[in-house]
Amino acid sequence: MKIKQAGFTLIELVVVITILGILAAFALPRFTNLETQARIASLNGLAGSMRAAAALAHGQWLAEGATAGGTTIDVEGATGITMSNEGYPTVASTGIDSMLQDTTGYNNPAAGVYQLRSSATCQVSYTLGGTGNTPQVNPVTTGC
Repeated sequence: MKIKQAGFTLIELVVVITILGILAAFALPRFTNLETQARIASLNGLAGSMRAAAALAHGQWLAEGATAGGTTIDVEGATGITMSNEGYPTVASTGIDSMLQDTTGYNNPAAGVYQLRSSATCQVSYTLGGTGNTPQVNPVTTGC
């Protein structure tokens, strides 16, 4: 009388679990690197927002016919944005900081500087470029 096998043997289950463990060991490092890439992407996104906000404010400043010397503008619901002599938002809290709509996930330890809450070494800073130069937006991604 033949006995029909109904299910997997213990050896087959051990082999399958071993193969899955080996595959997981090779795949895991690829997924852990995604966290660093996500932080860098978030930081670059905020840097792009800062550049766009500065360009938008500069365009508004030019459209209003403003001249050099401590003027303020109103842009898209943000009022009283202080402008530098070159027509870009200042580093003050009433400058570029008030132009940014959403900075969720970031700390703002100083005017024009934003750090990721999950990593204090990941930050982006906004500095004025000097006479006739555009502002500098500098993301620091080392140690993210």
